[in-house]
Amino acid sequence: MDREALWARLKEPFDLLILGGGATGAGVLWEATLRGLKAALVEARDFASGTSSRSTKLLHGGVRYLELAVKRLDARQLRLVREALGERKVVLELAPHLARPLTLLTPLFRPLEIPYYWAGLKLYDLLSGKRRLGQSRYLPPKAVRDLFPDLPPTLGAVAYQDGQFADHRLNLALVLSALERGAVALNYAEAKALLWEGGRVRGAVVQDRLTGKEVEVFAKAVVNATGPLADGVRRLLDPDLPPLLTPSSGVHLVLDYPLKAGLLIPRTRDGRVLFLLPYRGMALLGTTDLPAEPAFCPLPREEEVAYLLEEIRPYLGDLSGRVRASWSGLRPLVGKGETRLLVRDHHIEELWGLYTLVGGKWTTFRLMALDLVERVAKDLGLSLPPSTSHTTPLLGAGERPLLDLPEAVARHLYETYGTLAGEVLVLGERPLLPGLPYLEGEVVWAVRQELAAKPMDVLARRLGLALLDREKALSALPRVVEIMAPLLGWDEGRAQAELREAREALPGLC
Repeated sequence: MDREALWARLKEPFDLLILGGGATGAGVLWEATLRGLKAALVEARDFASGTSSRSTKLLHGGVRYLELAVKRLDARQLRLVREALGERKVVLELAPHLARPLTLLTPLFRPLEIPYYWAGLKLYDLLSGKRRLGQSRYLPPKAVRDLFPDLPPTLGAVAYQDGQFADHRLNLALVLSALERGAVALNYAEAKALLWEGGRVRGAVVQDRLTGKEVEVFAKAVVNATGPLADGVRRLLDPDLPPLLTPSSGVHLVLDYPLKAGLLIPRTRDGRVLFLLPYRGMALLGTTDLPAEPAFCPLPREEEVAYLLEEIRPYLGDLSGRVRASWSGLRPLVGKGETRLLVRDHHIEELWGLYTLVGGKWTTFRLMALDLVERVAKDLGLSLPPSTSHTTPLLGAGERPLLDLPEAVARHLYETYGTLAGEVLVLGERPLLPGLPYLEGEVVWAVRQELAAKPMDVLARRLGLALLDREKALSALPRVVEIMAPLLGWDEGRAQAELREAREALPGLC
């Protein structure tokens, strides 16, 4: 992937300039490109370097949102759940190497919970319609004990199906798929100011944060898809604009605790649900929901880490010694009020040619992009072909290639690169760390084909190792820098500077 060629193309006029390279921006880029629009995306840091790589990694309608919809007779919550359940299946079909069905259990401890959760999850099935992943069912106590031997005695559990996905890789797949079809996308390209023409926003001054170069990028419309930072971009229009967002913090922990299925704890002290999910041989525990200030790289707060460990303790005991990684993401919630009660719907605001797309959730990224692109097309008087984003596979989708490798390595390569796994393997089969499935050739691929420019791009958002185990990522860091240096023309001083920067960034995965 030639970064200089992509930078040169920013001088061309575009239909759409997208600010932000997370799930929202990447989804808009993919939708716009498929509809024949000439689109460019610029991201001030790395693709998915914010909340889009720090999610619960679930493709789901939202069991909690369904409960809120019923209890509060909230049609918006119900519509969101139904739409998300449909989109869950779409993602599973478009990126089968990055997403898969997941069985979750809701344990039952009191007799009245049996009909309550049974009925609720049957309604969840019903709302899925033809896109249902499987029937929810009752599991007797022995079956629950076989799956979760550390749980206290139960009256059984209700098992149901949702989806799980690699958020950082899906984000990247959207960007790379759009690039293959002629779009422009650049990380470390920051919009420093908006360009005006005839009283409307017609582009942005974009600075390459790696070289300091600047270019004026012109477009018929500009999309603000910067998630929790969207209000800051809006205030480039008018510093007195009232905020759209109420950000909330979602912290997750990765535990050395292998699982055979997921666990949903339906009641916590603040009224949220708690998930404990299988995650690449480990367990992912989340999430919190506390008001937060907009920030690029929020660190997990000690009280949130303690909250998660305390909430899981009655079910599985003390897991504090098993934490291998943690991260914090900010939800760009629209509206005011208690964050856990705000509807996870999306919102489009147009002001003087700047289209701000906020809210929503990972599972509904495609619907968000669809609404935005059609709104822009209508406003600009553009005639677009019908959307095909629900049927167009993403880069790497297809059957798993046959590779003469240990199963763990072959599975890792397929679940990261899909049908491109063999091409990655050619670049180097040597393990990055002994006993782990990551290969040195993946670092080369990340630089050459996936626009990785910094060690944390590779460790966190290409390989995903830093999301899984912070200490092992730290151990792999010197070799990653050693491989990247000649590929990117770093001298010894620059390589050491990149090494220090990555060590400092590792706690926040930035």
